[in-house]
Amino acid sequence: PPSCAALTVYAQRIVSSLGPILAALVEGGGRFVVVGGLAAVLHGYTRLTVDVDVMVDLADGEAIKPVAALSRIGMVPRAPVEAREFADPAARRRWIDEKGMRVFSMWDPRRPLLEVDLFVDPPMPFEGIWTRSEATELDGHRIRVACIADLVALKRIAGRPKDQEDIAALEAIAKRKGP
Repeated sequence: PPSCAALTVYAQRIVSSLGPILAALVEGGGRFVVVGGLAAVLHGYTRLTVDVDVMVDLADGEAIKPVAALSRIGMVPRAPVEAREFADPAARRRWIDEKGMRVFSMWDPRRPLLEVDLFVDPPMPFEGIWTRSEATELDGHRIRVACIADLVALKRIAGRPKDQEDIAALEAIAKRKGP
């Protein structure tokens, strides 16, 4: 993805509004990769996004880091559970099996539009997403953004109408960038 200096004005506004989430995640020390709409914007696609979708390392001792970091900045789970439960693989499995949960959403009650979605069961292996992700600097923080090929694959899995639009735009960006 381009550096923050190369982002469009629109992308810079989005990054600025979502900056507290990214900063908290970086400062929390856990491994995470930005996916979803924000990742598409960071690759150069101008589209509306109001949240941060991330895949996080769900290994023992790692899964607690992003939710602890987000809790420190006042974010709380949308579901009626304690944030720390995200770190428990049995709890995540229960949410998936009983509730059909795909993402664990945390939001800021003081700024209701500030939201982050953490995958409870990533549709693609985290290690592969991490290895192929691209590092970029945003607001002084080094973050990892899913590569275009992985974003396209994730959007094909999700299969919503807006994902089809994103796929077309991301493939056009990839074609312009070349191999």
